[in-house]
Amino acid sequence: MQNVVSPPMQDPVFVKDAFAKIAGRYMLTNHVLSLGTDILWRRKVARMVAALKPATLLDLATGTGDLAEAIAKASPATKITGADFSAPMLDVARQRQLPQAEWLVADAMATPFADASFDVVTVAFGLRNMADWPKAIQEMARVTRPGGHLVVLDFSLPTLPGLRGGYRFYLHKVLPKLAGLLTGQRAAYEYLSGTIERFPSGPAMVDLLTANGFATGQATPLSGGIASIYVVRKAA
Repeated sequence: MQNVVSPPMQDPVFVKDAFAKIAGRYMLTNHVLSLGTDILWRRKVARMVAALKPATLLDLATGTGDLAEAIAKASPATKITGADFSAPMLDVARQRQLPQAEWLVADAMATPFADASFDVVTVAFGLRNMADWPKAIQEMARVTRPGGHLVVLDFSLPTLPGLRGGYRFYLHKVLPKLAGLLTGQRAAYEYLSGTIERFPSGPAMVDLLTANGFATGQATPLSGGIASIYVVRKAA
């Protein structure tokens, strides 16, 4: 087993303020910055979740509800709870009018849900921005039923040298400028780009997840490792 990365503390005040400011253009900006690839990533997660046939699902750091909507389409019988600590982001999510979803302002590290409340917990591009990764994962494990699953979608760094170098240039030199033009909040994206460098990925992320409440897991790299899906199971 690889050594589990000791995470740096994120700045929750900065993150909350940043997301409040970009809420109205968050979804469009994501699609532009990824050339629409983020839509395909979420659809893949939604298909993986649908295969698990969950009756109840918690989408943490749901933001504007992009992943929640993809899951609702792929698994219409699943009751979805979308939670986020940014009320402005949830205001956008509510406009989706998903009949099987409810939205709640909640801190991912101290949710109001009872133990073992959900068959599946999902988090897309959110764990990376939380102030304490182990604590957040432990909270996700607490609300997941025994035998249930956590599915994480987040950015990672490509392993191919050529792709890795080009991606880093885009990440730090191009993305903040382009996002700044789209949202007027370049500093927010400079901060978020920096978090990708510090975020564990691949086996290191699986180790972090399984060290904090989950039993087994696997990583699936996407688009050459630019993003990854992690699926871990809580012991029955």
